[in-house]
Amino acid sequence: MSLAARLAEVDGRIADAARAAGRDPSALTRIVVTKFHPASLVEELYGLGVRDVGENRQQELSRKVAEVGDREGLRWHFIGQAQTNKARAIRAASSAVHSLDRARLADALHAAAEPGEPVLDVLLQVNLTDDPGRGGVAPDDLVSLAEHTARLSSLRVRGVMAVAPLDEPPAPAFARLRALSDAVLTVVPDAEWISAGMTADFAEAIAAGATHLRIGSAITGPRPLRG
Repeated sequence: MSLAARLAEVDGRIADAARAAGRDPSALTRIVVTKFHPASLVEELYGLGVRDVGENRQQELSRKVAEVGDREGLRWHFIGQAQTNKARAIRAASSAVHSLDRARLADALHAAAEPGEPVLDVLLQVNLTDDPGRGGVAPDDLVSLAEHTARLSSLRVRGVMAVAPLDEPPAPAFARLRALSDAVLTVVPDAEWISAGMTADFAEAIAAGATHLRIGSAITGPRPLRG
């Protein structure tokens, strides 16, 4: 299948899942994850109407942003684990950061803001597993992180993000994420984004209320071994 055909096929599946959940497909944002693919693929996707692209690594994100240049409406989503010493580079290249998981990172992203720079959209990544080594804030600490981040004037808390655990069905995990989203809304009333769902589980994420889907190889094709 061509890139255009894969994109259309996935978008059709997303629309079907949305309608099955009683939701409007147009209310969902499909982010195409282009990890390890060249900047030329982003340019091709843009020509096919894609406006939301996701990257996992700061170096790759910064390089592709520089190579692709300014494109009207193109939004870059940073979805990987972030190091505080890369905060300036991440902020400079990103339209939204989906992986804010600790107060120290929030402070670093805030401190990295240049005068007059737009407010940065951020999502709070939640760890839905019992493994503290996985990325994401512990559910019990999520609301306090939301409160802390909301006090930083250069950041805008837009919602929550999570990756479904590998050792349980995605539906109950995403149901927990939805409940955690509701908890964040009690302290940040407009933080309505839920970034959840990848190629294998976006239907369950949509049923649980996801607003942003992160789809990679189902659209881009197999990833090259090196970026």
